[in-house]
Amino acid sequence: MIRKLSMCVGQYKRDSILAPVFVILEAVMEVIIPLLMAYMIDDGIQPGDMSVITKLGIALFLCAVLSLTFGILAGYSAAKASSGFARNLRQKMYYAVQDFSFSNIDRFSTASLVTRMTTDVTNIQNAFQMIIRIAVRAPIMLIFSLFMAFTVNSRLSLVFLGIIPFLGVGLYLIIRNAHPIFKRVFKTYDKLNKVVQENLRGIRVVKSFVRENYEKNKFHSVSRAIFKDFSRAEKILAFNGPLMQFSIYTGILLISWFGAKMIVSDTMTTGQLVSLISYASQILISLMLVSMVFVMITISRASAERIVEVLDEETELKNGENPIQKVKNGEIQFQNVSFSYTNDPENLCLKDINLHIQSGETVGILGGTGSAKTTLVQLIPRLYDATKGAVLVGGVDVRKYDLQTLRDEVAMVLQKNLLFSGTIKENLRWGNKNATDEELIRVCKMAQAHDFITAFPDGYDTYIEQGGTNVSGGQKQRLTIARALLKKPKIIIFDDSTSAVDTKTDALIRKAISEEIPDTTKIIIAQRISSVMDADKIVVMENGKINAIGTHKELLESNTIYQEVFYSQQKGGNIHAIK
Repeated sequence: MIRKLSMCVGQYKRDSILAPVFVILEAVMEVIIPLLMAYMIDDGIQPGDMSVITKLGIALFLCAVLSLTFGILAGYSAAKASSGFARNLRQKMYYAVQDFSFSNIDRFSTASLVTRMTTDVTNIQNAFQMIIRIAVRAPIMLIFSLFMAFTVNSRLSLVFLGIIPFLGVGLYLIIRNAHPIFKRVFKTYDKLNKVVQENLRGIRVVKSFVRENYEKNKFHSVSRAIFKDFSRAEKILAFNGPLMQFSIYTGILLISWFGAKMIVSDTMTTGQLVSLISYASQILISLMLVSMVFVMITISRASAERIVEVLDEETELKNGENPIQKVKNGEIQFQNVSFSYTNDPENLCLKDINLHIQSGETVGILGGTGSAKTTLVQLIPRLYDATKGAVLVGGVDVRKYDLQTLRDEVAMVLQKNLLFSGTIKENLRWGNKNATDEELIRVCKMAQAHDFITAFPDGYDTYIEQGGTNVSGGQKQRLTIARALLKKPKIIIFDDSTSAVDTKTDALIRKAISEEIPDTTKIIIAQRISSVMDADKIVVMENGKINAIGTHKELLESNTIYQEVFYSQQKGGNIHAIK
């Protein structure tokens, strides 16, 4: 885990090394100061020698200035190194998520990934800064101060050797009990983020159903769980403070008591006692800093484990050796394909699918909710891999293609396709970043989007809010259709992507697409028979299997499911031209 995280230090190695170096120099200066004070008291103040006082005073001033300078440099280097480390870590996680397959993403909730890239990375950043500063400073100060203390008076310094094991045992017990709680609390943070995300995304639904109180109670429940866990963990960590205070004051009292006796018996000077008390403070403060580091590491350890889970996640969809870089055409074949989201042969969503689609054909897919229509088409651009059998595009198994090459040639338009914050032009150019304005207008006319776009005051420069909240559902669908057409793919898949437009507009879109891109294979998943009745063939699906394949006329004569859907929609007035 440490090795995996340390690789993210990257270009900030220099600052990560300089910070501890400056910390060591700062500690050296601070350790010298009590010794100089002892000499000033014994050799300057008590004899009344002003020349010694002046020399040692100048030396003390220089040490203080150097200590301050090294401290500032250490702080700057540590802040730069930790911020850069967090930046690289967050970037590496984000890039890792971009390479995930859908099945990888299914293992992590969206809320969990957001928590890991924000709260967890911040915890690691704070821990890293403490490690390269305090975790270096505290041991160095401890060792140097102990050495100097034993140099001044070895017998009296034995007090420290009795306190250190006591503190070590106390810290071990605190950390052992606190870590499991922090591990649990960050999982609860995932739930909190999930509640907030769902509420914000569905705020219109929440308000229309007057469910504000329900959402508040749900948030309160998760928030209270976090409060309880953090309270328990903080109560355990709270023992750290009294433990440190008890050790510090006990050490100073013992040194003062025995030191006073030694001064009376002329076995120790006043300056030596003052320096020992200073070293006692430095030693015990160093121990307190060590305890703070351990506490921070305890908190961040749970975060580190969660981050490494993401970094260690291996994407299941990888390019093979010498992947094919060109898709010949839009021919599609499903050969005995079965699929399970959990790779469980006993729990299949698709079962024994055999389907052949010629390049340039228009194929409609109909079926009830849960019949696995979307699952079927997701295998074509290799968003998932078939559990059994093979999917071929252009006569080649999709697993043999370069992933980017394959997906560049397959465009998908989903029912709930997203628009991103930015102008209409910027959203459309997701399909082709180098597209000209003329190309944008052409595809928008095909998607029946040009007229409503030009009706906006800013036309194609109209700003789209996050998620496309400032355009209607039908407008959003037409923009996403235009975006997909801009890719000029060999295969285009419409997954119920005209459900929010009227039948007339739907017909115009299908007519334009059929005329403008006749060589492109078109797959249309729809609930309305009017959307697919002109297709070269229609696939009827039921419970993850192909129930029937045929033209509109053939299915209307022979398939019960198709007949039921057709006549139910005819009664509703959705079919205008029949048989």
